[in-house]
Amino acid sequence: MRSFYVKTFGCQMNENDSERIVTLLRRQGMTPALSEDVADVVVFNTCTIRENADNRFFGQVNKLRERRAVDSQMRIVVAGCLAQGEQEAIFDRAPHVDIVVGTHALGSIVELLDRSAGEQHVIDVSNTSEALDPLADLSAEPTDGHKAWVTIQTGCDNNCAFCIVPQVRGGEVSRPFQAVVDEVRNLASQGVSEVTLLGQNVNSYGRDLTRRLRAEQTGPTDRGYLTGQVYVSGSIARIRPLFADLLRAVGAVDGIRRVRFTSPHPKDMREETFRAMAESPAVCESLHFPLQSGSDRILAAMHRGYRGARFFEKLLEAREIVPDLAVTTDIIVGFPGETDDDFEATLELVARCEFDSAFTFIYSPRPGTEAGGWRDRFIAPEVIAERFERLKHVTERSAFAKHRERVGRIEEILIDGPSKRDASVASGRTRQNKLVHLAGVDGERERGSYVQARIVDASAHFLHGEVLRVRA
Repeated sequence: MRSFYVKTFGCQMNENDSERIVTLLRRQGMTPALSEDVADVVVFNTCTIRENADNRFFGQVNKLRERRAVDSQMRIVVAGCLAQGEQEAIFDRAPHVDIVVGTHALGSIVELLDRSAGEQHVIDVSNTSEALDPLADLSAEPTDGHKAWVTIQTGCDNNCAFCIVPQVRGGEVSRPFQAVVDEVRNLASQGVSEVTLLGQNVNSYGRDLTRRLRAEQTGPTDRGYLTGQVYVSGSIARIRPLFADLLRAVGAVDGIRRVRFTSPHPKDMREETFRAMAESPAVCESLHFPLQSGSDRILAAMHRGYRGARFFEKLLEAREIVPDLAVTTDIIVGFPGETDDDFEATLELVARCEFDSAFTFIYSPRPGTEAGGWRDRFIAPEVIAERFERLKHVTERSAFAKHRERVGRIEEILIDGPSKRDASVASGRTRQNKLVHLAGVDGERERGSYVQARIVDASAHFLHGEVLRVRA
């Protein structure tokens, strides 16, 4: 049997794609290796959202140059977004790579490995218009026994000026409604109790399915499989997203105790989604709500489709409808043309929003994006660095305040395993997705268990708790 090792860069979508790759290779009788240094097949599943992800990948793949030169049986595979968008550049910078497989062709990885025995530099970067079924083979065996990613949609129809995703993932394509529910039901039968629904713009899920339903003649059974019974039984067959319906259906699957989702787009967030979150016991009180900027001028330049005031209104609506909701966000610092006034507007709005956590990014120009061509508007690195530190202070202040509010509370925590820093401490997540460290708990033995714990201490990035009851 040949062995394999998969190295993942980037987002949760890539993590799920890596699980699919692992599943396909396992089905061929291959076994996981402990590291890329000993694997017969090394797969790099790449990200191209930011330049540092590109550089990290090339740094790691080039470490294998000498080994590949003396081992003719070894294979190096590059998959993911970088493979989809810059396949020729990969071979130019790393000629020892054997296979490049794009985001829409992961199902062909076994065939490509076979072809590589007689070909040099094998490529498959089929796009969605060429692929017979861009959503084929999306199901994957979860690498974590109690949690799983579930892809509900691929691609994106938005045109954010900074984002490369539409180019490397294509337009939005939603999986059939019942296919998603069936996969979740199958995962639950394997012992999975928490699922995270994935898409580039999850809250627009199903809009393309309802458009397709209106344009085609399908039988009643096909209609229900495609869009769900709630939509089919409705009196008005209008084009609309189905995300709220899907949340309720997935949350009702027996054995599923927690449902999460990422990432939504604020312009598409609807009250019906907040209602589904509040009324479905399994759907967690956790919302990732990417702001990107607090300046209306910059939001317009980004093509985000909302203003700061509208974002804040939706945030207040979410918190009013969903009790005890934790909200996280994304913010870009140094977008081309960002002035001091624009940045001050961001600081002001971020402070008002009081996020539980924020992922802050320095703007990274991506070749082929609209903003990537605005070089005359790029911000000086020293200015960006100063702004980044100021923003970090504001976001961590609100995160710490939110965490202090939870001290003394009893929380339900799903144990993920031992802490990465201290094996004698277990780590897990609350329903609000807050990281909690629990001393005196065997994280390996209790992995996948739900415990009741009292929060005893807080920092900006995690909580400390004491267990009251195990296997709750």
